[in-house]
Order: sequence, then C-alpha cells, then structure tokens
Amino acid sequence: MSHYPYMFAPLDLGFTTLKNRVLMGSMHTGLEERGDWNRVAEYYAIRARGGVALMVTGGMAPNPEGGVFPGAAGLYTAQDIANHRLVTDRVHDAGGKIAMQILHAGRYAYGPDCVAPSPIKSPISPFKPAELDEDGIEKQIADMVTAAVRARDAGYDGVEVMGSEGYFINQFLCAATNHRTDRWGGNYDNRMRLAVEIVRRVRAAVGPDFILIYRISLIDLVPNGQTFDEVTRLAQAIEAAGATILNTGIGWHEARVPTIATSVPRAGWAWVTRKLMGKVGIPLVTSNRINTPDVAEHLLAGGAADMVSMARPFLADPDFVAKAADGRAAQIAPCIACNQACLDHTFQGKVSTCLVNPRACHETELTYDQTTTPRNVAVVGAGPAGLMAALVAAGRGHSVTLFEADGQIGGQLNMARQIPGKEEFHGLVDWFTTSVAQSQIKLRLNTSATPELLDGFDDVVIATGVIPRDPQIDGQDAPHVLRYTDVLRDKAQVGARAVVVGAGGVGFDVAEYLSHDGESATENLALWQREWGVGDPSDAPGGLAPDGPHPQPSARSVTLVQRKAAKPGKGLGKTTGWIHRASLAAKGVRMLGGMEYRRITAEGLVVLRDGVEETLPADTVILCTGQEPLRILADTLIATGKTVHVIGGADVAAELDAKRAIDQGARLAATL
Repeated sequence: MSHYPYMFAPLDLGFTTLKNRVLMGSMHTGLEERGDWNRVAEYYAIRARGGVALMVTGGMAPNPEGGVFPGAAGLYTAQDIANHRLVTDRVHDAGGKIAMQILHAGRYAYGPDCVAPSPIKSPISPFKPAELDEDGIEKQIADMVTAAVRARDAGYDGVEVMGSEGYFINQFLCAATNHRTDRWGGNYDNRMRLAVEIVRRVRAAVGPDFILIYRISLIDLVPNGQTFDEVTRLAQAIEAAGATILNTGIGWHEARVPTIATSVPRAGWAWVTRKLMGKVGIPLVTSNRINTPDVAEHLLAGGAADMVSMARPFLADPDFVAKAADGRAAQIAPCIACNQACLDHTFQGKVSTCLVNPRACHETELTYDQTTTPRNVAVVGAGPAGLMAALVAAGRGHSVTLFEADGQIGGQLNMARQIPGKEEFHGLVDWFTTSVAQSQIKLRLNTSATPELLDGFDDVVIATGVIPRDPQIDGQDAPHVLRYTDVLRDKAQVGARAVVVGAGGVGFDVAEYLSHDGESATENLALWQREWGVGDPSDAPGGLAPDGPHPQPSARSVTLVQRKAAKPGKGLGKTTGWIHRASLAAKGVRMLGGMEYRRITAEGLVVLRDGVEETLPADTVILCTGQEPLRILADTLIATGKTVHVIGGADVAAELDAKRAIDQGARLAATL
C-alpha cells in the first residue's frame, strides 16, 4: 500500500496517463542559454528518474521581443529543435514526461523591444513597451502557436502556456495594464480574448493527443486585478478552447505580497485553487510553498486540487517522489524556500542551483563518484559546511569522523531557525540529523578537536565556523550590551527598547526576532494574510484586502543602525530583501544608515549622524557587527606542517552564508 495514496494515484488525461499527481513546475535555470545541451538533458533526466509524473521546462520565448531578457532561450530553428530533442529523448528514456513552457514576457521583457497591450512601463523594468496594433497581436499569437508546434516536433509531451505572474497574457487580462478600446480591451470578454485565442489555436495546431497546460493567474495581488468571477469565466473558456490541465499561478512579479519566500506559510495559496475546484472539468493543479509529501497528500486528500506542483523542491532533491514512494520521506532534502541559489541567481544572470543541493543544475560537473582509495577523514565542525563535507565524503566510501564541540549538530543553522519566518530551517537541521544517523559517519558531539586527537587522519577538514567580530565600541562591555549569539543562541533577555548595531543579514534577523511576540505568522495563514493585506478575490479585485495590511505590532521598540550611508538592507537577497525591509517597516522598526558609532552608555547608543551627536535610547544594545573566521585550530595545524582543508565560515566569514558553506563542503568532499 502506498504511503501517500492520493499523491500516487494515476491521473488519466484521456489520451495519456500520468503515473502520479506530482508536477515539477517551471523554473528558469539559465542552462538552456549556456548551450550545453547534455547538461540540460541530464538536469531533467535525473528528475524523471526520481519519479515525477510530468515536468515543465523553464520559460521558452516564442520570439525575441517576448524573451525575458535579450538572448533568452527559444525554439526558433531546426538546430534548436534538435537540441531540445536531446532533452526529451533523455527524459523519455528515464520514464518521464516533459512539457515546454511558452513564456512571453510582455512589458516584463528586460529589453528595448518589449511589447504589451498598452504602453505602460512596469515598475520592475526600465523599458516602456510598445503598444501592439492588430497585426502585432496576430503575430504574437502566431509565434506562440509556432512555438507549440516546434515543441511537439522536438518530442515534448505537451506545452504550458504561461498566462500568469504578470507576463504578457496576464497583462491583457487586467484593466490596470490593458487600456485598449478595441476588441482586445475594454470589457472582460475582450480582455480575455487573447488567452482563449492562443489556447484554441495551439490546440488546433498540435492535435488532440498533446498535453496543453494553461497557467492561470488565480489571484493577481496587484491593484485593479481580476475578480474571481472573471478568473472563473476565463478558466471555463480556456477549458472549452482545448486545455488539458489548469495550473495555478499566484501573484505578479511586481506584487508587494510574498508568494514563495520562506516566510510564506506552507501551502499558503492552495485555498485559491480550492475555490475553482468543481467549476471546471479538467484537472486543476495547486502550487506555491508545497515542499513535503505530507503537505501534498493533505491537499489532494482534502480536495484542494487534482494535482500538486512543486518546483524548487526538485532542485533540493531530484528523488523527492521516489523517496516518498519508498517510505523515506525523512530522507528528502528539504526546500527551505530561501531563494538564495535559485531565484536570486536567475535575476543575477547566473545558472540556478540550490543552497541545500549544490549539484542542482551542475549534475554533469559536480559528481559524487565512489572512491577507489578510501581515506580516513576527520571533519571538525558540524555546521552546514562540515555536515555536507562529511556526508558527501562518507557517501563516496571514505571513513569519516565528525567532531562537534556543541551538544548538537547544525552550527549557525540553529540560530537561523529561531527567527520567525525561518521555520523551514528546522526541517533542514532535521534532514542533516537523519542523514548523519543513517550514514557511516562517526559523530562525536561535545568534543573539541585538538591536534593530538586529529593525529593519524589522512585528511583533516576544518569547518569550525565563525565568531562575532569585535566592533571595539567604547562601552561595549556593559551588562546591557549583548552579542547576537547571546540573543539567538542563549536566549538572553532583551529590554523594551533595543538598538541593533549592524544591518546586514544577521542584524535584520535579530530585528525580526525582537519585533515578534507569540505565534509566528508563517505558522498561521489567517494571521499572515492579515499582515500582508491578502483578501478574497471574490470580494476584492486582485485579492488585495480593501483595508490594506494589518501587521501585528512590534513586541518592543527596535532601532536598526549601520555605518554605511546606503539604505539598510540593500545588500540582502535579490528577490527577498524587499520582504525583510517591508516586514520590519510595517512593525515600526527604525532603520538608520550613515551612523558613526561613538560609544555605548547606560542611556543607549551614542552616534554621530550628519555631524551631530545623538543618543539612540536603548535598554539593550545588540551587536551584529559581522563575523571573523574561527580558525585557531586550522592555524595551529598548519604551523606544524599538517595539510588541512579549511571551508565555510572558518575560511571566509563574509556574513553567514550557508549557500557558500554547503557548496564548498560538497565540492571539497567530491575531490577527496
């Protein structure tokens, strides 16, 4: 009997059957643009081998003007078709099915040739789009149909027409971005004409036995967005036009409501898909922040959807489905929705990967081959770098002893998971714990490694992490002055007025921690929706509550300061920094830049701002002024002539970077 009977029930589409109810959602990885098609093929094939029923590629442009950026991948030539055939053949050989997403960016296209229904510039692009005339609209439709036909020629099992997230089709649907007065604008029948016509013509061109997914925006999360009545009308029209499956899209890229970040409650948008259940006859897919088999099974069993879409969880673990089927859910490497190595990389023009799984999108060059010469390896420090190094080395057949001075593994992750909104880090520590327990690693907790203890090992890996940097502020030794470790690790008491010194990632985390009291909104969907002003699209167009956000008041007065004159938080994650800044601002946290720290007194922190000295009142001052490598052991060993490998924070202490630490640990262990 299946551990997850609803998730592993086949889905009959009439002309073909999906072997389970799991869709790997579309992600732009940047691989296709690199031109290494063997690498692209292996990325998808390894996930097909992992058991997912159907995958959707990253968005492929139907024409140059529709690409998300100049040079974005598309299917234009016979050579393009041949390249994509390498991918589809590899996926089919692995027992999988794959659909190609057709994505026209419209005004989101990051280039001067972008086009849209109306010449309204998006807030996330510097380029004003050209307004399409009738012939221009016909060209865009024809190019999408051509892309679908080429996808079939390339061996794809289907296509997904991207109609959500604020892209081209979505721009026609909403009055906010469609100011036309012809047959493509005005009333909703006209505004939805483009979407319906694309689906109708694609179905006519590809025939009846080809999967046609339409990604529908169920809640736009922008002012003057679609009502749910309009969305329902569109869904029914799309079904009538020939779609096989409706996949849920949530929010526009310009929306000021988080949709997939780690602070969003798990399955936090499934309620929107549930609203559409029963109103159409084709399968509905729910998406966003579904990252465990238990969550997926709960949604399917409860009738929220016919199928679940997970995207980033398949970066974290390509064997997600196979492990769930085998009753090994605890072994699934969890997606923590951090965005650091996936979306942040995409928006920086880098190849995507995964903080938890450095092999993601690097499957052909980062390999964990079995060793033919097993070595005796010591790893010192069970933080993220040391844990990944130990696991990969042991998995390759080396004998590994892992030393940890603390009584538990996790290192800095144990502080990260104390932050409201970062509850997913509990799952990451749990996964590391399970993985170590099921490996051959000899774990020695409460053990401070010494040179004598490390004598006799063939390789010594130093992953001892970091210590807080000493800012050398006059008065910092006063009893009301704490380090961030005192607060997050040791749970030191903090007064009603707190000044946080240092506005990097750690400073923002501490400010978030101090401003909360009681239940985290990430654990309470209704509370989270109220905090961000999410309403029911049946009552409010676009799903924005008419009375706006209502954040919980801060648990104390918090002031966050930094020396840099730049806006605090400017250096945070590319796609998540705005969330952290908005969250603190909503709670009334003061964020001040351009501060020169003069001294700490009983009254608070004395700073020099614009040449004027002032005191920022505080009962408690918390120092988050950076980190330094903890490498006393490494330096001692090096001084004796021993060769050691130094990784993670012990190597470079630039912020607390778990992504770099885990990647470094994996890559080192792959070479031992």
